Amino acid sequence: MKRGDPVNGSRRRFLAGLAGSAACVVGGRATADEDEGTPSKAHQWGMVIDLDRCVRCAGCVVACQQENNVAPLGRQDAERLRPIHWMDFLPRAPGTLRAAPVPCMHCEDPPCVKVCPVGATYQNPDGITAQVWERCIGCRHCMVACPYQRRYFNWTAPAWIDHSSLNPDVALRPQGVVEKCTLCHHRVRAAQERAAVDEEPLEEEALRRLPACAQSCPTQAITFGDLADPDSEVSRLAQSPRAFRLLPEAGTRPKVIYLREMP
Repeated sequence: MKRGDPVNGSRRRFLAGLAGSAACVVGGRATADEDEGTPSKAHQWGMVIDLDRCVRCAGCVVACQQENNVAPLGRQDAERLRPIHWMDFLPRAPGTLRAAPVPCMHCEDPPCVKVCPVGATYQNPDGITAQVWERCIGCRHCMVACPYQRRYFNWTAPAWIDHSSLNPDVALRPQGVVEKCTLCHHRVRAAQERAAVDEEPLEEEALRRLPACAQSCPTQAITFGDLADPDSEVSRLAQSPRAFRLLPEAGTRPKVIYLREMP
């Protein structure tokens, strides 16, 4: 087949598109250009955490660490540095009665995005506040801007005893960059791609427990879904009289919503 053959050219374009799609998922290395294009659907991913169901087992914290390759600091460094927890427990978050699990809030108006001088953090069309690890210069402006303190700086290089336990779908972050919760965006993208290949709609039932924290919760206190869909479970819960957002006075409009404990 000649080099200028239109069939051969179509094949090259197909393979290039396939490679570009894979680069968006494998290792979590999504680029700003990839996610800033015109979205196919106006999803707005969000999460509702029912504090009345939450038993404070911290299973979500452990699952998040394992799923997203969050390296442990070790005893010596943990005594002098801030441990990294994409999902963490606050002893008593504002508006709550007891300890509460707190991921990144994925704000509608994220102040961290506004202060990043190199575009390493940005908001993708699906509403997730994303991060390009390779672009981060470690200035930590985003950490100062975040009113929820949900960003972490890698003071040390990650150290792993056994690399076989690492998740190949999430990139390892090097020393000197900031990292944060991504709402398990690699899982969301994989689910979207499977639905596209099967030529079927992405069912809500497949989304509710999609992030690692939601999947691991024994009481199903964490619900994930599309806040742009008024018929979704997460939208219904967000309209509950018990619903509230952390630090509403900050004006960030978080897409992580809490349900108060029942009296």
